[in-house]
Amino acid sequence: MGEINIVDLSKNFTLTVDGKTQTVQALNRLSFTVRESEVVALIGPSGCGKTTALRIAMGLESASGGKVTVDGREVKGCGHDRGMVFQHAELLPWLTAMQNVMFGLEMKGMRGQPLHETAMQYLDLVGLKDSYHRRPYQLSGGMQQRVGIARALAIDPTVLLMDEPFGALDAQTREDLQEELLKIHARTHKTILFVTHDLDESVLLADRVVVMQHGRLQEIIPVPLPRPRNDLAALRGSQEFAETRYKIWRALHAAGSTVH
Repeated sequence: MGEINIVDLSKNFTLTVDGKTQTVQALNRLSFTVRESEVVALIGPSGCGKTTALRIAMGLESASGGKVTVDGREVKGCGHDRGMVFQHAELLPWLTAMQNVMFGLEMKGMRGQPLHETAMQYLDLVGLKDSYHRRPYQLSGGMQQRVGIARALAIDPTVLLMDEPFGALDAQTREDLQEELLKIHARTHKTILFVTHDLDESVLLADRVVVMQHGRLQEIIPVPLPRPRNDLAALRGSQEFAETRYKIWRALHAAGSTVH
């Protein structure tokens, strides 16, 4: 369970500039599939439609054309079969780490002892069992993102959607959380679709990389690195890493665009 199908997905936005109405096409018949338990990265220049596609898959925005299905069911709005991790953790500041994780579970209808036990289980999964009582201002940026990941996973979605989840973090914290995500995927086998601007990150984490340009699919590039990927530093020095990274770079520059 957990297959995502994006079929002829289109999205138009209407803008008013200097009193004139303009239509901007963010997505233009985008199609690809994320297989069950697969990790797929979406990469492309700023404004190419990556986050728009992800938000439609989550049900936060509607499509102008085409559709997204999860396990054959068309996405019509948010649902517990999908969890989302944002670039910034978006935690509720008046709640503790545990209460933030419990929030989604409560929306799902969980109560009592199972609620507390499940929240603690997922805080433990992301290495924050001892920080359950802290509020967001008492947590580092990386710790806040871990809470966001725990919150998304706690509702037990079949699909995890991630919008540049490590983009706002320093380099060391980013690498730590990349390793953590690989461990979580190895344990849970969740289907993961994530947006990134980082070529290295796309190769290190993904099974395939979907390169986008101008709202369209440019190319899908398989990543030949075997799993489990326990030593990211060693992987960075491998020939397979270098060759795959170059293929992605070449696809991004095929139309004269750059990654920002």
